[in-house]
Amino acid sequence: MTTVDAGAAVRRGPGRPRDEEIDGQIIAATLALIDAEEEVTVSRVVERSGVSRAALYRRWPSLTMLIAAALDVGRTVPPTMDADGDLYAAVIGAVFGDPASVTASGYSEVRFRHRIRLVMGDRALQRAYWRSHVSRRRGPVEEALRRGLERGILRADLDVEACFDALAGVAYYQLVVRGARFDDPDSQARMKAALDVIWRGMLA
Repeated sequence: MTTVDAGAAVRRGPGRPRDEEIDGQIIAATLALIDAEEEVTVSRVVERSGVSRAALYRRWPSLTMLIAAALDVGRTVPPTMDADGDLYAAVIGAVFGDPASVTASGYSEVRFRHRIRLVMGDRALQRAYWRSHVSRRRGPVEEALRRGLERGILRADLDVEACFDALAGVAYYQLVVRGARFDDPDSQARMKAALDVIWRGMLA
């Protein structure tokens, strides 16, 4: 079981710039523990990374925030979308992307499953990960959906956040509930069928 401090994130104040090499050592040590399914503690991260406790806490005020950052390695915030063309293609492509490109980024399905296990076992970590990482990645798609409302493509009474939840939930159900692979042809077919149903309900 992963032990985390539920302390809130704190912005760094003025001072010396962060040493990216030390950041990398700390993140790599944390990921090594996560991937080995070992308990993540400050002592273990310090031992594996060779970095002092003081250096760790200068960068991440809580272990919760460090684990959240480590879990997000290999993932990026999507760029601003072109919402003035084919809105369906733009939104679906942004939500699901190319399975091969996700694997190539280093964010494997194994890492994804470890992330789900860790965050579901610790609500503080789950909320920290949501605030610091997941919620930021939704921005471009939600903005594109709002643009769809302005263009009259989507229903005027849509709840944009709920729509994103519904679209993303299609993939999570395959991976988390069914235990299927994201790139499995049957999974892809089910997701496509479900997305078509959701999208028709969103249209004006």
